[in-house]
Amino acid sequence: MAKGSRQAAWEFFGVELKRRREDAGLTQVELGLRVFVSGGYIGQFEQAIRKPQLDVAQRIDEALQSDGIFERMWRGLIRDQRYADYFAHVADLERSATKICDYAPAVVPGLLQTPAYARAIYFASNPLAAEEYVEEMVQARMDRAEVLADATRPLYWAILHEAVLRIPVGDPTTAAEQLAALIAAVRARRAMIHVLPFAAGAHPAMGKMMTLMEFDDAPPAVYTEGVLTGNLLDDPAIVKRTQAHYDLLRVAALPLEASLALIEAAARDFDRCARTN
Repeated sequence: MAKGSRQAAWEFFGVELKRRREDAGLTQVELGLRVFVSGGYIGQFEQAIRKPQLDVAQRIDEALQSDGIFERMWRGLIRDQRYADYFAHVADLERSATKICDYAPAVVPGLLQTPAYARAIYFASNPLAAEEYVEEMVQARMDRAEVLADATRPLYWAILHEAVLRIPVGDPTTAAEQLAALIAAVRARRAMIHVLPFAAGAHPAMGKMMTLMEFDDAPPAVYTEGVLTGNLLDDPAIVKRTQAHYDLLRVAALPLEASLALIEAAARDFDRCARTN
């Protein structure tokens, strides 16, 4: 679905939500209480400013006795077969974010991956997958990355644990080219990338990936991911605490130029390995 038609469909979702809410004689606050979100969120859903998560759409159906229409619309608008169910909404939010902050403990964030690096990751998870399937997944990741090339791209900040630089994803050439792409993104001012060195020791995000997103017309959100699961969180208290953890990671990470020097050194190590193989 094209971006314009998708937005028009979300606007219809909002119009239909408002119509059915008013037919039920409920205010935004009253409906919000029934579906466990604020009245302000209901207003943002109705204006197509923010998109509800699946469980909220399901609770709206229950509250309005709408026979599952909002869940069906949600699935039709959000679901993209190229993404796991738990991630499809996040991919949609990335396109409207004004600021994205990633912390990666082991893998280069998807928005910064090269095709070869992404391909190696997909084959590691799906060693018997058909080539066509893997290429479709890689293309989906490259499509996501276009958000950083757009003229209205969000401010993008990534903190990478040093382990990300040292794990040989793919062959040495693939790893070296991925690190070179990180350096190029910083030099082109498309991203700010800092490295959290091994020497930093313990930190607030031990083994945990996180993505913080900010928006012009909606509250900030946090995405975290586990094994075949993901959580999109927008509770203000949780978001505030996560932002505080990210600030601590920034303090512990190396400055920009020192980070680039470490990335360059790791790239040279992979280059030397590639030449000797």
